Amino acid sequence: MFKLTRRQAIAGTAATAAMIGLPKAAFAKTTLRFADVTTADAPRSQALVNIFAKEIGDEYEFKPYFGSTLLKQGTELVAVQRGNLEMAMLPPSDFAKQAPEFDILGAAYVVRSAAHLQSIFDSEIGEEFRKIAREKLRVEILAPAYYGARHVNLKGKKKVMRPEDLAGVKMRMPGGESWQFLGKAVGANPVAMDYAEVYTGLQTGAIDAQDNPLPNDKLMKFYEVTDQIILTAHNIGFGLLLIGSSTFDALPAAEQTRMREAARKGFAWSTAEYEKQEKELVGFFREQGLEVYEPDLEAFRAYAQKQYMESPLSASWPAGMLDKINAL
Repeated sequence: MFKLTRRQAIAGTAATAAMIGLPKAAFAKTTLRFADVTTADAPRSQALVNIFAKEIGDEYEFKPYFGSTLLKQGTELVAVQRGNLEMAMLPPSDFAKQAPEFDILGAAYVVRSAAHLQSIFDSEIGEEFRKIAREKLRVEILAPAYYGARHVNLKGKKKVMRPEDLAGVKMRMPGGESWQFLGKAVGANPVAMDYAEVYTGLQTGAIDAQDNPLPNDKLMKFYEVTDQIILTAHNIGFGLLLIGSSTFDALPAAEQTRMREAARKGFAWSTAEYEKQEKELVGFFREQGLEVYEPDLEAFRAYAQKQYMESPLSASWPAGMLDKINAL
């Protein structure tokens, strides 16, 4: 006598159904409930629905919940750990709440581009983070998903080429120690302010600058009350698609591989869409009268990483990890 796994039982039921002519609906599918904070029309959401869900096969029912409609933002990881959710898309800062090693991935100029992000998770570095996620968080990281690069959006005509040029500039940053330090790490004077107040803050002079990916700048119309965008790309926005270890470990190795490849294929498409939008928006902002240019990125990167290495924030970073990431 031996005990069937759930996957074997489903496969056996499916084979029996095929032999006696029953429809596929006659056997149970594996339900994958997924939660994310973004909207259903975002490129990364479309990648999951239109590519990932189809590539993993008919034996899965992918049930996405976008816009935090299923769970409150910040609660997804615990929900997966408790078995109340199978999958989620989370930034490294959410992982860092339970595994501080992930904090390095959100620091300025550590991840430098969409291509660099992919190279990190294609390397032994990515496997190290996957191992930490498995052992500390009981989740499996399937693939990274690029969202866009954050740039400095500034009032005034002063040219900014090096971090020293931002000295004294009041730049809005989200609240929280990590975000405030990010503003300091690029040379500015960070000011905590709610996202909804940024337009008025720029208009009234309460702040001189803000940082966001270009699509956000257009959506919130920050270009109406600023004069330039410095393409600092000081922080790369991305999420990590995860699945609970209990769900993932129950799958045969071939299906685990197929799930990883499906995620990678989907996000390759969404990355191209995000990069296309970013490229087009440079032209849009110039048409609106803003000066858009690239500063001395090496100067910004060296300054920022020095700030982090001299700060307690880097204490949780794995030994030698920054050098490994920089070397890619």
